[in-house]
Amino acid sequence: MSSLTAAERHKRNRSIQIMVLLTTLIVVLFVISMNTGFTRLAPLEVIQTLFGGGTNAQSLILFEFRMPRIIISVLAGAGLAVSGCIIQSVTRSALADPGILGINAGAGLAIVLFISFFQSRQAVPVYMLPMAALIGAAAAAILIYALALRQHQGFSSTRLLLTGIAVASGISALMVILTLKFDPNQYQFVSTWLAGTIWGSNWHFVLALLPWVLVLFSYVLYHARTLDLLQLDEPTVIGLGVAIEKNRRMLLLAAVALAAACVAVSGGIGFIGLIAPHLARRLVGAQHLRLLPVSALSGALLLLAADTLGRWMLQPAELPAGIIVSVLGAPYFLYLLSQAK
Repeated sequence: MSSLTAAERHKRNRSIQIMVLLTTLIVVLFVISMNTGFTRLAPLEVIQTLFGGGTNAQSLILFEFRMPRIIISVLAGAGLAVSGCIIQSVTRSALADPGILGINAGAGLAIVLFISFFQSRQAVPVYMLPMAALIGAAAAAILIYALALRQHQGFSSTRLLLTGIAVASGISALMVILTLKFDPNQYQFVSTWLAGTIWGSNWHFVLALLPWVLVLFSYVLYHARTLDLLQLDEPTVIGLGVAIEKNRRMLLLAAVALAAACVAVSGGIGFIGLIAPHLARRLVGAQHLRLLPVSALSGALLLLAADTLGRWMLQPAELPAGIIVSVLGAPYFLYLLSQAK
């Protein structure tokens, strides 16, 4: 018993150390990102401005342009990573990701339709974006589930994956067709969204996304033990008194809502929900009470790094964060696919 307790204590301490390390890296990258852009600011100027000692121009650049974008990168990266972690656990598929399964595409189609009717980006339309995205993402998820499900056989992870890819391709094609009737401003928005650019870069977008991430992450973390139990075989789980289908549906709904809210303000960014949970499992294991926070921190770090790198590489132009993530994620997805049985 003492050795088991010591092992658990070691895992807990290691998890805390990893979370502290990831948080420190995010803070360091936060400062670096604040200094990255067309207008250069020295690190000392950034720190002085953060504490109220900068000029009006420096305060405008940091607090009105860069900081909202950085915070959205952190929130969206964390949300997409947790969404991917939930989907991988519930479907028991290592290849599952909200982008690959078509959930992001469904949210994107809803956002495109929303923008076409509400061209103003004032506060009220912005706060409605996550809800519009949720409707599209939920519709896509229901369609994918219905197509992947076989009567009396349930669904396999492979069928779910292939169905998701097919639906995502169809939705993307529909979005392109819709752009033919858009004016130049609307077309530019769709192009920006599809490329995975962090387009929602003001405080309205931060306030629109923050409640969704906090509430849904708290809900999922509260049900971490349920996610652990869902990894067991069904007879065992039923014997423990767990309502399998009800919990699966609720957790999948939380995952869909998280992904929808994030892509509503961050653009069509994929593979974060694939890479971050795998990285977290290698670091802290499969227990979800540790896995979920580390996945969130890993996703936040990945997307913030991608956005910062994209703003630095081709100055004064920008490379969308979604493209940089895809450069890393696509080969990793192919590697996982080659390892799948």
